[in-house]
Order: sequence, then C-alpha cells, then structure tokens
Amino acid sequence: MSSLVVREWDAMRGCLTSPNLEEINDFDRKREEYWEKGLSPYRQSADREAPAGGEVWPDLTRHITADLLRHLTHNGAFQVSSASCARQDQDHIPGVSIEEAGFEERELGVLRIDLKKTWRDGAVGRERTEGATDRSWALNEVLLRWQDDHSAWGDVMLGQMEACFIMVLTVANYSCLEEWKRCLGLILTCKTAVTEHPLFFASFLALLRKQMERCEDVDGGLFDMGDDGGSLLKTWLKEFKRTLEQVFSAGEGAEIKAEMDGLESILKDMYGWELNDDFVRKGLLSLEDGEEVEMEVSGMDEEDESGEYAPVIVDMPGP
Repeated sequence: MSSLVVREWDAMRGCLTSPNLEEINDFDRKREEYWEKGLSPYRQSADREAPAGGEVWPDLTRHITADLLRHLTHNGAFQVSSASCARQDQDHIPGVSIEEAGFEERELGVLRIDLKKTWRDGAVGRERTEGATDRSWALNEVLLRWQDDHSAWGDVMLGQMEACFIMVLTVANYSCLEEWKRCLGLILTCKTAVTEHPLFFASFLALLRKQMERCEDVDGGLFDMGDDGGSLLKTWLKEFKRTLEQVFSAGEGAEIKAEMDGLESILKDMYGWELNDDFVRKGLLSLEDGEEVEMEVSGMDEEDESGEYAPVIVDMPGP
C-alpha cells in the first residue's frame, strides 16, 4: 500500500516543510481535483534505461540512517536549507548574538571534527607529533562519540559523508561541504587504522569514487577540482596512496588497493590528476639545434611533503 507524502514550499526559508494534519487530509481529499488540473500521478511506463540510473541513489545513501539525519538536521522532519549551518562554520559577528542572527533554528549537527587537534589531551613530544601525522587516534575518538552499538566500525562517518554530499548537490549547502571536507581530511591522513580496519577504508574509497563521478551533476561543477581548487584533496590522496604502499606488502590489502586504483583512474580521466610520485625531476632537454640543456623541476617536494618539506619527528630531551 502506497503512502501519501505531502510537503509545501516555505518561500521565507527556501525549503520544503511539513504541513499540519488538517492540510494533509485536505490535500488527500482533493488529490483527484489536483490531478485533473495537471498534477499527474506519474503512472506512465518508465524508460527501460531508468533502472540503471536508479541504482545511483542507493550507492550514494547506503549508510544514512534516521538517527544520523535527526542529528544532522536537528529536527524530525529532516529539513535542511542552503542557509543551514553548523556552529563551527558560522561567522561570528561582534556584538550580534546567535539568537539575534537567527542562526539557532537552522543549526546543523556535525561530528565536531577538529583537524587542528588530532592528539589526546596532555600529549607531548613524539606522541603529539605522531597524532598530527597519523590521525587514527582522532578518527577512533570521533567514532566512539557517535557510533552506535549496532553499526559496523566507521558507518557513521560514511553516513555523514553521504548526507553532506547530497545536501551539497541538492541545496548547495556550504557548511555540509565543509563537513564533507573535514571527513576526508580525517580519514585520508590515517595510517595505523588502515591495517586495523581495511574493509572500512575500502568502503570509503568506493564511496568517494562514486561521489566524484557525480560532482559534475551540479551546473558548473560541484567545486573547482582543477590543479588549484583540488590541490588539498590531491595532496591527501597522494599521501594516502603512499601510506598503502608502506603498510601493506605486495600480497596484502588487495581490496583496498583495487578501490584506490579505481578512484585514481576516475580522477585521471576527469581531471588529469596523477597520484604517482614517479616523475622525472631532472634531466637533459634536447633543443632543435642539437644543443642539450639540463632542466630541473622545482616545487614538487613541497607538494609531496618530501625532501626538506617532509615532516620530522624530533625527540626532545627530558627535564
């Protein structure tokens, strides 16, 4: 038995809202009248190719749950508008309170990921440096706060990524885009967690690949994914690929490596990205007159965080 879902457009807030019960019952009584005026029930036969496209939505929303949406939207109707914003993404105007700015009613609930502090309280020296270069501890702490006992490890993180990505695609919500980036920045900079939870990271890479395939669904593209606009994501992915090569031997991590290859192939086709470090940085260039000139490519060490730009762990002497 099909159910009737009625929503009305709120022009002031720019989103769909739930009408009261009386309005829903009134619409149910008059639905035949509405259809006669041109609002079709859409019972026509679907195109034969439609099922292939219909598989996209489940792939992009597989880990979203009702509890996650209630936390994200802070309301049981799951309403999000373009202006909805998380507290940590809100611009604070001196002298104007949150209530005066009208922010409270459209606040988004996020996972409170802080990429500037990814180590435990009281950590010093090597532990703090390792926490900054390997965010596995921070990822686990986020999951301990939000993961329920009935879900697989990391499902809440994947669900948050999916929900935020859909909100960016549909209503161009800036705060959801920032939360999506924070999830990427946390997951792609983990090292020890990769070997402890390889299935989660394989699922993450599969989801990221599917999301990248849909980025161009937005007119003009979801965001600038060229060399400049996508430099942060590109850096994270190159670092993560190096991590896979370091933590897995030749015969290990087959599933996660396969997903990484699939993602890399998509990004290369769409944006021309190269995630390998195998570049010729110094060599001889033959000119038309036969002269040979020695050339060297500079600036690669900074992007790859290698050479003089590589992170260094310093052991500090005790007191």
